[in-house]
Amino acid sequence: MLERPEIPLHTNASENDLRAWVIKRKISGGTMSSDGRVARDVMLGLSKTCRKLGLSFFAYLGDRLGLNTGQPRVPPLADLVIQAA
Repeated sequence: MLERPEIPLHTNASENDLRAWVIKRKISGGTMSSDGRVARDVMLGLSKTCRKLGLSFFAYLGDRLGLNTGQPRVPPLADLVIQAA
């Protein structure tokens, strides 16, 4: 019997999340530096988290960069993840 039945037995969802980025990386030849790889991975994680929470990635990014003046602030992703759980 499983101790944690809520955990899926496969990683298909995780693999599907990365598929588009892997194809793009193969076509473009990847990044030129380790800093570029880190930046790509951070943006990928943020965009996938925003998508799963039903939040616009660009609205989130604009809010964090201070571009959404006069509009309500987007809460931190950690708070939204906790609320969704």
